[in-house]
Amino acid sequence: MALEDIELPPPGAKEARIRHTIIGVNFIDTYQRSGLYPLARLPSGLGNEAAGHIEAVGESVRDFKPGDRVAYCSGAIGAYAEANNVPADRVVKLPDSVSDETAAAALLKGMTAQYLLKRTYPVKPGEAILVHAAAGGVGLILCQWAKQLGATVIGTAGREEKMTRARANGCAHVLNARHDNIPKRVRELTEGKGVSVVYDGVGKDTFMASLDSLAVRGMMVSFGNASGAVPPFDPLLLSAKGSLYLTRPTLAHYTRDAKELQQTADDLFAIIATGAVKIEIHQRFALAKARRAHEALHARATVGATVLVP
Repeated sequence: MALEDIELPPPGAKEARIRHTIIGVNFIDTYQRSGLYPLARLPSGLGNEAAGHIEAVGESVRDFKPGDRVAYCSGAIGAYAEANNVPADRVVKLPDSVSDETAAAALLKGMTAQYLLKRTYPVKPGEAILVHAAAGGVGLILCQWAKQLGATVIGTAGREEKMTRARANGCAHVLNARHDNIPKRVRELTEGKGVSVVYDGVGKDTFMASLDSLAVRGMMVSFGNASGAVPPFDPLLLSAKGSLYLTRPTLAHYTRDAKELQQTADDLFAIIATGAVKIEIHQRFALAKARRAHEALHARATVGATVLVP
């Protein structure tokens, strides 16, 4: 990655130019940089998420005007920049109750938590759920929100300081991802039943343990590959382990149009406004130091959200 000066053209039809104040950093950025999720063309910008204000709008844009406070996290690669032209139907308006920094740190991760908890598997009060990487960016939001919904949250984390943070952010129980036998401990905590759902953004390293932690007819939600992609497996495995369900969702399919996108964002902003979900930003890097941010992500040395400052 290198920081270069380019000439940004005027926004095209149905686009808005956004001047960034804060840029969000997410694991999907590392997938796109590495080629796991191929980019449409190279060389390319990088980054999916940022907040700021609209500088200009293109033809046919009616819902936004210059000066509006907005954020986005999909539809326009190139957020690692001072400004970007973004399809207007991928932009959300920010309420006064949410700062630019909070929006850039929370939008992608928080909307991911929203669809996971409320639509992929609607969590019900009293259910036990398992969340891997509970002290990560998505994990912290997901665990706090799940607790607010009435779930008993079992989290995993790899270091003691991360386990402590997970306990303070919604987890009733926290397991050591490096040393504990996760399925065994989950069974102990659930009187042998297992959990209703596992939210697994880690991938290869946790996949089998996740399946083994589920109750009969439980749902495995694999939404990330932080440790690498899950290897191919025989679907009969799902039958043998309790007629399990497996899904691999993405945010794009839960925010298919501008209305669904804004509704998802508004639900996130509303839970943040109540104080039940707090957004923690623990790593701030200058835009020119984006490589260091990616190195920290790969080393699993981050806690909560990471942002770049243009």
